[in-house]
Formats: sequence, structure tokens, C-alpha cells
Amino acid sequence: MDVEVGDGESPATGKCFARCLPRESSNRGFLRDFILAYKTLGVVFGGLVTSPLYVYPSMNLKSPTEEDYLGIYSIMFWTLTLIGVVKYICIALNADDHGEGGTFALYSLLCKHINIGSLQSKSVNSRTIFSYNSDGPMVTETRNKLGKFLEKNIIAQRIVLFIAMSGVCMLIGDGILTPAISVLSAIEGLRGPFPSVSKVVVEGLSVAVLLALFLLQKHGTSRVSFLFSPIMATWTFTTPIIGLYSLLKYYPSIFKALSPHYIVHFFLRNKSKGWQLLGGTILCITGAEAMFADLGHFNRRSIQMAFLLTIYPSLILTYAGQTAYLIRNLNDHSDGFYKFVPHVVYWPMFIIATLAAIVASQSLISASFSVIKQSVLLDYFPRVRIIHTSQKKEGEVYSPETNYILMVLCVLIILYFGDGKDIGNAFGVVVILVMLITTILLTIVMIIVWRTPIIIAMLYFVPFFIMEGVYTSAVFTKIPQGGWIPFAISIFLASIMFAWHYGRQKKLEYEMKNKIPIDCLNELLSTPQIQRVPGLCFFYNKIEDGITPLFGHYLKTMRSLHKVTIFITLRYMLVAKVYSNERIIIRKVVGIDGVYECVIHCGYADSIVLDQQIRDSLEQHIKMNSGEFSPHIEEENSALENAENEGVVHVRGKANFHISKSSILFDKILLGFYQFLHGNCRSALPNMGIPLHQRVEFGMLYET
Repeated sequence: MDVEVGDGESPATGKCFARCLPRESSNRGFLRDFILAYKTLGVVFGGLVTSPLYVYPSMNLKSPTEEDYLGIYSIMFWTLTLIGVVKYICIALNADDHGEGGTFALYSLLCKHINIGSLQSKSVNSRTIFSYNSDGPMVTETRNKLGKFLEKNIIAQRIVLFIAMSGVCMLIGDGILTPAISVLSAIEGLRGPFPSVSKVVVEGLSVAVLLALFLLQKHGTSRVSFLFSPIMATWTFTTPIIGLYSLLKYYPSIFKALSPHYIVHFFLRNKSKGWQLLGGTILCITGAEAMFADLGHFNRRSIQMAFLLTIYPSLILTYAGQTAYLIRNLNDHSDGFYKFVPHVVYWPMFIIATLAAIVASQSLISASFSVIKQSVLLDYFPRVRIIHTSQKKEGEVYSPETNYILMVLCVLIILYFGDGKDIGNAFGVVVILVMLITTILLTIVMIIVWRTPIIIAMLYFVPFFIMEGVYTSAVFTKIPQGGWIPFAISIFLASIMFAWHYGRQKKLEYEMKNKIPIDCLNELLSTPQIQRVPGLCFFYNKIEDGITPLFGHYLKTMRSLHKVTIFITLRYMLVAKVYSNERIIIRKVVGIDGVYECVIHCGYADSIVLDQQIRDSLEQHIKMNSGEFSPHIEEENSALENAENEGVVHVRGKANFHISKSSILFDKILLGFYQFLHGNCRSALPNMGIPLHQRVEFGMLYET
């Protein structure tokens, strides 16, 4: 398996690693990255590179002038350069967490270096146990002032968590609107040559296209990108050619607008109207956040190569051609793309644009799968089914529930708005907020993880926060025009995440407070009411340094314990795969025959065959701790074999909250919502092929 520089290492660390590689490996790596860069065209950059379809139509331009268009093009050029190239390509892509990107990956990265949440314990274990996490245990790190402040201030921790959650939810909100606006804007090209085409026909065709797209998702990113990359490559290389033709024909001096003074003149001339137009120009960078969120599906270098060599120059030339055409045709902005296409290639470009719009939807769909997977893995979102669709790339995932919910919402968006321009009014709100959230979290990562001096970090934070803050203030004027829809969806998703996290934390607090110490187990089993019965029992435990109170309830009710009982604690680590010799740790409970503790460390791409793996590890444990020729080996192995022959049972407790009348209203609402989510999500246990007749579940109520 190829291993990349990850876990938020600085660019300098990556360069040192690259210098250590043999030349032959470097050549193979370049070829692999080049192929991946080609594949990214079909997955990562669709939303970004098809933005010329809807940017100008989404602007509420009234009697624009040549100077207005020059100012708008200058704004778009510097937005693409500063946010696209500087922020994401040069900085953000280096802040990956084991190859994963996105706002929640930034939060996970922070949790690995400072104690600011429940993820901290997982990450410490991950670094302490596994040799391939080379950062060293977190306890040995020296905290800087910001790290110490976040560790001590619970309010600051909650604010950082809320920001990270909001970024995840708004990215999904973006994923709902991107397919709708891309496909609808492309299909509306039919109205150019055929004005009689009705709105219902355009909506129907758009819905049919989206349904086909979402049904393809189950085949995985690699197969989808294999189908889509040729389409997007065709779009990426043909639009700048048309743009070059257009600018030479209509306005060869268009590139004088690269001078920032055109931006200054634009705002001085248009004042508040110019500020409001920023709500349309921001759409030129929509999809940039997908570059970061889709990092797990590919790798850093492939995304950088694709953007710098193809996407960025393509967009600069395409927007230059569009603007040059509009300078000579001032009032054609409502159909700013198709009208600048020469008549001779209109229909070929319509077909390419329609296919490209379908592909454009893929970037945010894939990003949604990635962030949902991260949230589920880190226990910040209700459990949904996550399918790893590639044996070679752990980040390639598919979630059926997420896919079909996105599909239904996209169809509803098209039927509600029915027009690409109207969706454009709603579109920019979540786009810029996700970018602003990334700026804030990335600055914290710079200071705490990368140890960047405050002055240098501020050189990044201040200009981007001001620029994105101005954009944010402009797009907020769109909320009454439809921008409230993705905002409302994001708030609803954030409430789900917060309620789930709150409920999980409450359960953890109860279990830690009422856990049964291992040392007390012998005392519990020594009472005459408890009988040892034949068989092998796997009892699933939720806490590592003790036994869950669910076991006490089980023992009190059943009044028996199997002759061989193994307490299993599953620990999901923030890595793709765990080495087989480090996956299972077994310890015999001292003073009690046939009782063992077993901790299973799983990467998010690991598969577990429970019985056989634990049996092998237990035999190895018995051999190592009894001496190679000791009679205890045969005795313990015989007891294990007899217990297995007498019957195997897997016991799992399910805890619910008892919400009393005396509970505060806050707990009643949040824990009630958590109970609903918990009752309708998937089991916490992975699919380990356990026969149905061996499964036993029992329940217990936790007092709030």
C-alpha cells in the first residue's frame, strides 16, 4: 500500500520524505500521481470548472458598462488566484489527517495534539501503540499558549467543535445545490435555439439526469472517475479555446483587468451595488472546498497538478473570453455562457456542457461521502452504512443512505426553484461560509500543530478572513431570495450532530462514573448466587480501563457467567489499517479462571473476522505467558476448546436514557432527540459475520 506524508505535516517535512525515496520509486510515484491527476478531473473539479455556466447569469446586473465587466473579471481572477491557488493548493492541502481532508479532518488533527475533546483519547492510543504514527505520544509535546488556552477553556473547545460541525454540515448543503444548479444551467441551453421549450421539460430532463447520476454512485469513485474524466477533460480543454477565440475577436486587451486598480474603481463607482454583486462573483470559486474535502479519494500531489496545469488556466481563459464577449454585448449576461459560444460549435458544446454538468455534481457528492465517513468514524454523527469501494485507496467510500437523501433533496431543489439563476441566489451562502470556517480552523492548526509563528500565521489569517468576510456579508443578502434553504439544511444537520455528540458524551460520563473496576470482578463472581455455566461468551465492553455498568446489570439479571468469557473492547483508530500483529491485545484477568480482556484496534478500512482472529491471539497469549512446555498451555487451550464446543454466544448491551420529569428542559429535548436517532441508526458493531443464533442483546436504562 502506498503511504503518503500525512497527519498534517508541514510541506518541508514532505520534501524531506521525498528526498529519501529512491529515484525509481519517485518516477513510479510521478506516473501514479499523473494518472490520479487525470482522474481528479472527473471527481474533484467538476463543480469548479463548470462554474462559467452560471456565474454571470446569477449576477443581478442592471445596465452594466465596460468598466463594470473589467472590474468583475479582475475580482474573479484574484479570487481564483488567492483562494484557489494560495489558500487551498499551497496551504490547505498540506493540513491532511492521514490523507483525509475537510474541516472535520482539521478538527481531528487538533484533537491529536491537544486535549480538546473525546477524540483525544483515541488519538493518544493511536500514537502510543502504533509505530507508523511517528509524531510520538501526545503527552510529550510542549503546548503553546493557544493550545493551553483551548485545553483549559471548555467554552473555547465547544466553539471550535461547533465551527467544525458547521463546516461539515454546510459542505453537505453545498453538495445538495451543486448538482441542481450545474445540471439545470446546462439543460437550459435548449432554450437558446428552441425558445418554445417549456420550464417543465427542462425540469424533467434535469431530474432524469440527476437520478441516473446518483444511481451510479454505488460503483465507487474509481469507476465513476474512469467514466467521467474524459468528459471533464474535453470540457476543460475546449472552453478555454473558445475563450481565447472570443477574447481575440471581441476584446484582445482583456488582461489589463488583472491590475487590482480595476477592482478599486469598480467599488468606488458602484458602491453598495458593487458589494451586492460579490454574491454572484463568489460562484467562480464554488467547488474549491471539494478539492480539500475530496483529498481522501486521491492525494495531495495529484490534486495540485490537476489544478495548476489544467483547471486554473482553463478558468482564467474561459472567464476572459466570456467577459470580452459581454463587453461588446453588454446586456447578454443573463445567458453569459451559451451566447459567447460560436454558432458553429453550439450543439457540440451544448452536449459537452450537459455531460460536464453531470460530472460537476460528482465533486460535492464524493465530498459528502468523505465528511460523513469521518463524522461517523469519530462518533459525531449517527451510524450509517459506509462502504469502502477500493482496495487500494482507503478514502474511496460510498454511503447508500447519504446518497439517496442527497438525491431526494436535489430533486426537490430543482422542482422548487426551476431555474438556474434562482438557485444561484441560494448557492453562494454555504459556499463562502465553508471557506471561512476552513480559514479559521487552518489558522489554529498552523499555530498548534505546525508551530507556525503567530506573525506568519496572521499573514495568512488576516487577508483571507477579511476577503471571505466581505464575501460572506454580501451573500447574506441572498438569504431571503432562497439562501435560507441550504442554511436551514445545514442548521438541521448541525442539530443532529450536536444532539448525537451530546448523547454519546452523556453515556460516556455515566459509564465512566459507574464502571466496574477489573479488580472488583473477582469479588462479584465469588458470591454464591453467580454460577459459571458451560460455553464461550464474547461480551462487548465500551470502556477500556474497566467494565461497563451494563455487565453488572447482566450479571444481576442472569446470575451466571460462561466458563470462558472474553470482554471485547473495539477501538476505532484514526488510521486506514492496523498491522495484524498490533490489532488485538489480550490480557488474562488475574485470579479468575477463563476470563480475559481483549482490545481490538481497527482502522476504518479493516475487516474483522472475530472468532478466528481472537482465537489465534488467545492461543498466542497463553503460550507466551505460560512458558512453552508448561502444562498450563494444554489446560487453558483445552478449556477454551471445550467452551467453544459447548456453545458460543456474543452478548451486547444497549443502553437508553431514562429521562425523568425532574430533568432540565435542555436534556429532555436533546436526549429525547438522541434516543430517536439512536433507535433508528445502524448497530455499533461492525458486520463481523456473527451467526444470528449466537447473538444476544439486552437493555438497560441510564438515569439522567
